Amino acid sequence: MKASAFVYPWDVNGDPGAARRIAALGVEQVTLASAYHSTRALTPRHPRHRIVTAEHAAVLYPTDPSDERWAGRALRPYAAGAWAPGDAYGEAAEALADAGLDVHTWVVLAHNSRLGADHPDTSVVNAYGDRYPWAPCIAQPATRAYLVDLAAEAAVRPGASGTELESLGWYGLTHLHAHDKTGAIGLGDAGQYLMALCFCPSCRAGYGGQGLDPDELAAAVRAALEPLWRGEPDHGGWAAVEEALGEKKAALTRAWREETARTLQEAAVAAVRAAAPAGFQVLLHADPVSYHVGANPGVDPAHILSVADGVVVPCTGGAGLLTPFAEAEREGAVLAANFVVVSGMGGRPGTLAADAERAAGLGATELRLYHAGLASDGDLDAVRDALAGR
Repeated sequence: MKASAFVYPWDVNGDPGAARRIAALGVEQVTLASAYHSTRALTPRHPRHRIVTAEHAAVLYPTDPSDERWAGRALRPYAAGAWAPGDAYGEAAEALADAGLDVHTWVVLAHNSRLGADHPDTSVVNAYGDRYPWAPCIAQPATRAYLVDLAAEAAVRPGASGTELESLGWYGLTHLHAHDKTGAIGLGDAGQYLMALCFCPSCRAGYGGQGLDPDELAAAVRAALEPLWRGEPDHGGWAAVEEALGEKKAALTRAWREETARTLQEAAVAAVRAAAPAGFQVLLHADPVSYHVGANPGVDPAHILSVADGVVVPCTGGAGLLTPFAEAEREGAVLAANFVVVSGMGGRPGTLAADAERAAGLGATELRLYHAGLASDGDLDAVRDALAGR
């Protein structure tokens, strides 16, 4: 199976040996960040630094103030600061291509705390009225237009032959950055879904279009969550959401959210294809449980494989999420099994060969390795050994 390693531009730029080291792992491709959220990242081998702090979500290539795409629009990409100066993406892409690697872009979309800080009205609003500034509401027309155009611009960079679109769907309570203090209450699938339901004006209108009273729905969500705040267990699963809200309310909220996500995904992929050369590959980071939220948003497998060229599926906790995509049976679709290979982040690089074999048995056609820049030398040695045995 072809393997690709995730990489940040700052892993490569300023380190003359980085591209060759990555190629020596045995990967054929790199998935290089071109638009990314705020983060603090370790760079254990870089000759100039050990920590990179990306202070806000940004594009990692130069923005053009005269670009007609963004003229007169309040929502537009943010330029990176000192952590990715100039054309950081382009510089890294050139070095990686010179090392013989195929370069694909890695584009993070509906996860942007800077956007939420500067434009609070764009954020998801939960049933209590709390805003999630890291989570743009994908139902809002201006936000949808921004995400579609950002997808096209950040995906189709010079020299790239494909893209992987992350967070192209609903985001929820999980932030994946900063010092998170929300783990004291065990929110299972049901709690995460209820806490992700948005009540901004666009979503309230959307629920109304489904025949729901948004105020009554918000009250029902708060009542359904109350047992969790008392410490009662979240039994999880869609059945628990139906029990909490009632089958009809639950189904109508899900119908609104799934249609909203589907149409955004269709529009973003179409925009990327329109901007890209022939043969440009478009993959989405995805979860086959359609009501799930986050960096790998829930999708309907058959639908998404009719729209995109394939999916990148989280498999570190087990490769079972591949099965629904494999069962969708679209010939030629890419099913990329994504494994964390950083031991300190819960990865198991020592079992990569066996994990990849299991994933292949469940339908995986490619591997994704998170993350070549963050991993220790020992982790990378284990990756190299595993890939050598393919």
